[in-house]
Amino acid sequence: MPSMVMERERLMAEMAFAPPIDGHDVADDQARPPNVVIKIRRRLPDFTRSINLKYVKLGICSGIFPVPPSWTLLALASPLLAAATYWSRRLGLDATVLHSSDSVAWLGTAMLIIAVCFIKRPRPVYLVEFACYRPSDEHEISKDGFLDMTKSTGVFNADALDFQTKITKRSGLGDRTYLPSGIQSRPPQLSMAEARAEAEAVMFGCLDELFAATGIDPRRDVRVLIVNCSLFNPTPSLASMVVNHYKMREDVKSFNLGGMGCSAGLIAIDLARDLLQGNPDSYAVVVSTENITLNWYFGNDRSMLLSNCIFRMGGAAVLLSNRGADAPRAKYRLLHTVRTHKGAADQCLNCVYQREDTGGNVGVSLARELMAVAGDALKTNITTLGPLVLPITEQLKFLRSLLLHRVLRARGVRSYMPDFRRAFDHFCVHAGGRAVLEEVQRSLGLDDADMEPSKCTLHRFGNTSSSSLWYELAYAEAKGRVRRGHRVWQIGFGSGFKCNSAVWRALRDVPAVSPAGARADRRGCNCNPWVDSLDSYPPKA
Repeated sequence: MPSMVMERERLMAEMAFAPPIDGHDVADDQARPPNVVIKIRRRLPDFTRSINLKYVKLGICSGIFPVPPSWTLLALASPLLAAATYWSRRLGLDATVLHSSDSVAWLGTAMLIIAVCFIKRPRPVYLVEFACYRPSDEHEISKDGFLDMTKSTGVFNADALDFQTKITKRSGLGDRTYLPSGIQSRPPQLSMAEARAEAEAVMFGCLDELFAATGIDPRRDVRVLIVNCSLFNPTPSLASMVVNHYKMREDVKSFNLGGMGCSAGLIAIDLARDLLQGNPDSYAVVVSTENITLNWYFGNDRSMLLSNCIFRMGGAAVLLSNRGADAPRAKYRLLHTVRTHKGAADQCLNCVYQREDTGGNVGVSLARELMAVAGDALKTNITTLGPLVLPITEQLKFLRSLLLHRVLRARGVRSYMPDFRRAFDHFCVHAGGRAVLEEVQRSLGLDDADMEPSKCTLHRFGNTSSSSLWYELAYAEAKGRVRRGHRVWQIGFGSGFKCNSAVWRALRDVPAVSPAGARADRRGCNCNPWVDSLDSYPPKA
């Protein structure tokens, strides 16, 4: 019996939103039949408790000293200029100050340092355009269709089928998500060829849209290529497949990120930003996807069945640039990236774990500690991010409550939870599941309107792993809500355990998607996956 309870607890993240029965909580119903799964709700921790001051200090230092090398040199130039001015006045050589050897040396050194600072200044990173993949209608599948497909495989026992039915109906997914052909075939065709076909369809589909919309030539213009896919890493790599398909230049700097979970998309953005700092006048392309074909679980371990119910087909491609000429046409400028990795703790490392079940079937297991681990990682991340983005009034409120609570030990005083709605206009929270989104909304004090892009993305496309953040931003754009000066906060969670954030500032108004499905941009290209379903969202039910 204890092992059964453990298995029930392991899936609390997606079972937490089951409706109460007969007006009371399900966990308190001791009279339930033994074959009914008990729902145990694990909530994210209270972020106003146990604030770690070292992360506050890290955020403050990052805000005060964002780029140490160049600004340190500039600070050294100031006293040199002051010294040159002082000696010129002391010697009384106003017009002939250049005759003073000391003044000339100091002035020359100061000017040299200023020139070096100008050359070494951090290059702005612009997001020129991004494209999300919308699979063809042949890949579309409804919730009932998914359950019929699952039953027809004949590999799941009655208990596993009943569990998947309950999860699917409560998952927050709609009836127009997508699965690859290999999964939907009867019997399933799970081969390397099918997996490559899925990867090619997703990557090349969104890249073709991206290149058509921006007009760049991938054979000549792309200097940096980063592809992230957590569970499918063939040889040659996915990045090599992209290089070959578009015949990219021989000196392209290509990277393939694997095993980094649903937060790998923002890790790729952070890596691209660093690479663009060392490569002037360059374009960087980031491709974020996940492969479903070879990662479908055909076993009866409940901790591994959840991924079958919520993960769906999808991907996104992003074009970044540090070229000044791209500033007028770029959509966003990257302001901050904050990465948090809790992998030093065994509990965090093992909470999302790919392993074999007792029958030898490989799957991704979600441990019962997942919500607590995710909450701790999110708390660390926002504690570091807060000093970089929050207005001074919110920071003062937080520091005041922290002083009363931690220093003066005042009774009844809790740490203040800053209002992040005063720092951001749009929130893109990884669509990992309905319960996760609800808990993030509650913990951060966000409105339903703030979570609309994330919840609608989960309903329309399911959990597309690291690319879900771009489907969410595409939703806000399609609705015509992004205006110049708006700030966007992307939050990603992933195995390891990691929580990563990216902050963008909109550089121009982004036009809404037209009813006919064509974007009102100068090239008439369509990179937005919401063109055929925007009128149906948010869903009325």
